Amino acid sequence: MKRKTEIGRAKLGASLLSLMLILGGCGANSDAVTSKVGSTDTEANPQSSAATPTQQADKLKVEASFYPMYEFARNVGGEFADVQLLIPAGTEPHDWEPTPKDIAKIEESDMLIYNGAGMESWVDQVLDASSSTQLHAVEASQGIDLMEGAEEEESEHEHVHDHGGTAEEKHDHEAEEGHDHDAAAEETHDHEGEAVHDHDHGGLDPHVWLSPELAVKEVRSIEAAFAKADPDHAAQYKTNADAYVAKLEALDAEFKSKLSQVKRKDFITQHAAFGYLARDYGLTQVPIAGLSPDQEPSAQEMAGVIEFAKQHQVKTIFFETLVSSKVAETIAAEIGAKTDVLNPLEGLTSEETAAGEDYLSVMRKNLEALSRALNE
Repeated sequence: MKRKTEIGRAKLGASLLSLMLILGGCGANSDAVTSKVGSTDTEANPQSSAATPTQQADKLKVEASFYPMYEFARNVGGEFADVQLLIPAGTEPHDWEPTPKDIAKIEESDMLIYNGAGMESWVDQVLDASSSTQLHAVEASQGIDLMEGAEEEESEHEHVHDHGGTAEEKHDHEAEEGHDHDAAAEETHDHEGEAVHDHDHGGLDPHVWLSPELAVKEVRSIEAAFAKADPDHAAQYKTNADAYVAKLEALDAEFKSKLSQVKRKDFITQHAAFGYLARDYGLTQVPIAGLSPDQEPSAQEMAGVIEFAKQHQVKTIFFETLVSSKVAETIAAEIGAKTDVLNPLEGLTSEETAAGEDYLSVMRKNLEALSRALNE
C-alpha cells in the first residue's frame, strides 16, 4: 500500500508539472481563472447546452470529487450550480489520481467539494499547487467525529477486527468540541484567505457518507459552503438542502426501524467501509480487509474471518460492485455461505447510472441486503 501511494504521488506530481507548463504557455486562458463567484461574464465557458451563456455564467461552477459528493452537491445547488463529477462512473476512487485536464477543470471552477478524511489523497497537493484566486475547497466531512481506520486498529475478535461498535459507543463530536456542522464552510480552503487543509487524516476511516445520519451533516456543510460562495442564493440553497435532508432523515428512520429488529448484529464484508453505518445502527462490521477495497488479506486474517463466520453461523459474505469478489467468494465457499452485494457507493456503475439509481435507492438496497442477512 505504501509503494502504491508513493507511485500515485509521483504520477500526480508529473500531472501538476504538465499543467503548469500548459498554463504557462496559455496566458490568454489565465484570466478566466480569476473571475469571481456569481459573475455574469457571458464569455464564461458553458458546460451545459441547456443554458444560455448568461444563465451558465450565473451558476457556480462546481467540481465534486466522487459520487456521493456529486449527489449531495447537485441536490443542494439545484438550478444555481453546474455540478460536475471528477471521477467517472465505474471508477474505484481510492487510488484515482487527477490528470492535467482534471486539474485544469478544478483550477477553473468556483468550488471543489470533496469528502476528506484521507479519501482523496490528491487534494492537498492539488490545492497547494493551485494559483486560483476564486476556488473554494470544501471538505464535507469537516467537524464529523472520525473513527480510526482498519489498518490502525488491533485485532479484537481473536484475529478478526471489529470496526463497527454499537450505538452506545457513538461520540458526538459536535457536542464535545463545539463544532458547528452548518458553519463548516467557514473553515474551507479559500485562496483569497488562508489554506486550512493542514490537518492529517492518515489512518482515519473516511466512509462517513454510508451513515444516512452523517450524510445529513455533509449536506449541511455543502449548503453552508454554497451560501458563503454565493450569498445571493443562500435562501434557495437552504430550501434545496432542507428538501434533500428530509429524504435522508426518512432513510435514517428506515434504517433504525429495520435494523433494530434483526436477529443478529454481526456482518462480514470484503471492504471495511461500513464502520459508521454499523456504529450508528447498533451493528458490528467484521471486514475481511481494510479501508482500501483492493487490499489483500493475509492468510491469518482469512483464517480468522472463516473461524468467526463458522462460530457465528454467518450465512452471507458481502462484496461490492467496483472490485473483485474473489476473496468473498473464497470464504463463502469454505463455510457453505452465499455472497451478496453491500454497495459502498464510492461510484455508480454505468448500469446503475443507466437504470436511474442514486444514493437513496442504493442505500435502500443496502438496507434490504443487510436485513436479509441479519435475519437468517
